[in-house]
Amino acid sequence: MHKFLTFSDHLRLIDERSTAFRAAVAAAPSLDMQVPTHPERTLFDLVQHVGMGRRKSAAIVAAGPADAPPEKSAWEDGTGAPREREALLAWWTESIEQLTSALREAGPDRGCWTWWGDSQSPQTSGAWARRQVPEIAVHTYDVQLTVGAPQPLPDEVALDGFDDCQFTLCSTDVAWPHEPAVVDYYATEGCSWRLRLSRDGAWAARLGAPAASEDPDPGTADASARGTASDLVLFFYGRIPPDSLQLELDGDRRIFDQLIAWDPSV
Repeated sequence: MHKFLTFSDHLRLIDERSTAFRAAVAAAPSLDMQVPTHPERTLFDLVQHVGMGRRKSAAIVAAGPADAPPEKSAWEDGTGAPREREALLAWWTESIEQLTSALREAGPDRGCWTWWGDSQSPQTSGAWARRQVPEIAVHTYDVQLTVGAPQPLPDEVALDGFDDCQFTLCSTDVAWPHEPAVVDYYATEGCSWRLRLSRDGAWAARLGAPAASEDPDPGTADASARGTASDLVLFFYGRIPPDSLQLELDGDRRIFDQLIAWDPSV
């Protein structure tokens, strides 16, 4: 059964995952290490990229209702992140403080611009808070992998994060360009989801949850993936390949390849 996390939960998890991110960076032998999941980036590049993303998110939330994101000058002064490690870690902490301060001031229900306007998730500051958690968590995994100490995502983070992936990142009213399909995801912790793909787009639902988003027609899936919630999130973000032994895939595996290659924005 899915447990819905609150706005306060998401703020707490942003702090927790950000602290884990900072600790992994602090433990790295060098900031010039290549990140295995982003071969084009060094560890320094990754910290700067993720930190700038949090600053941009903070500016978007602070701006409130809008038809477009704020100008780049609202979140970037052109100097980038400092290269000295202690200064970089302080810059990272400041980036997270900007984000959490903007979210706390806004509260969960303020309307604001989002890039997921065609999804099932609301265009609110609360949705932005939720979106931050798996983003920071997966990049924390990237840093941990770089230093040779990868850790699975905590259950609470992974379960809510995968739910967000389905309802925010997957759902869209852009037509699915292949044969209609139904994909089920099963987390070994007890939650499951269904994604329906058709010319009407992609529609996510929770299986077995007494809520408006429950799939009214369980039926049979064309493909399914089963694993821990952490592995499902890492699979979704491309950190675990489809043929990984950590996942149990059934049905037509071509659908997963199609999903990976699909970009509804183009």
